[in-house]
Amino acid sequence: QVQLVESGGGLVQPGGSLRLSCTASGSIFSINTMGWYRQAPGKERELVATITSRGRTNYADSLKGRFTISRDNAKTTVYLQMNNLKPEDTAVYYCNAAGVAVTGGVVYVEVWGQGTLVTVSS
Repeated sequence: QVQLVESGGGLVQPGGSLRLSCTASGSIFSINTMGWYRQAPGKERELVATITSRGRTNYADSLKGRFTISRDNAKTTVYLQMNNLKPEDTAVYYCNAAGVAVTGGVVYVEVWGQGTLVTVSS
């Protein structure tokens, strides 16, 4: 069984910064892509950023320049550095892992974390 555990959410003032972390656990052999999505109240879940095992990144156009995604050398932890946060960034941020291969040859197409709440407010 693969689990994703997020941390780092909380309350921050406009213009502030937060760093989210997400660590995958389980008998993981490799993870193709890890990323972050978010869902604001009353809205659909949307892409924030993704990063492949080779380090290729993809960002939502509206977030380029403020958010930075990175991944640790073991490739099982992904980070999201969020700068100059705005009230409209308020949302539950979900970690996602795609193409998760575990020992025994099983591949999980997609795994989601439970989400971490980010609130940007003065």
